[in-house]
Amino acid sequence: MSAARPKAGRVFADGLLRNNPVFVQVLGICSTLAVTNVFENTLVMCIGLVFTTGLSNFSLSLLRSMIPGRIRMIVETLVIASWVIVFDIIIKATLPEISKALGAYVGLIITNCIVMGRAEAFALANKPLISMADGIANGLGYSWVLLAVAFVRELLGSGSILGARVLGEWWTNWNIMVMAPGGFFVLAILIWIVRGRMERNKEGAR
Repeated sequence: MSAARPKAGRVFADGLLRNNPVFVQVLGICSTLAVTNVFENTLVMCIGLVFTTGLSNFSLSLLRSMIPGRIRMIVETLVIASWVIVFDIIIKATLPEISKALGAYVGLIITNCIVMGRAEAFALANKPLISMADGIANGLGYSWVLLAVAFVRELLGSGSILGARVLGEWWTNWNIMVMAPGGFFVLAILIWIVRGRMERNKEGAR
């Protein structure tokens, strides 16, 4: 008997929350801390991650029957790198200032374990469209966490969001929020809140 095919609704629910890359799998923590001090830069990085994860999953699913097992990780890295390069070219042409601010971080999408993890765990075992859905879902699940962290860090660290002053002159910026320890602090609290909620929901369902 063949295995049941995953449904798009379940794939999105898993990627966004139930099997969220950050809260449940605890993946991609380095970039969560590295690029979340400015909301605009984080938004561009999130778009890049969703773009790369979705299209990498789609491409690798199309090629899965032609990839020899002994070189599959090399092929995965090549495909992922190709899509990252495409995205990097696009933002250099359209958003040069943000591209300069992000620097090497765009290229480091290649090493993000979420992208490779979804290729290994899902794309090589499923059809192209549902694999793309899985990549997009996990990219979005990762992105909303990054954006939440970036929102808090920029608001408390600079008193602004997207360059617009939100907090008045009375506000004293928390400089620690634009530094790496601020990222650890905000992410830890967010994980604590969300995982606590998930555990309570599980207990309530018993």
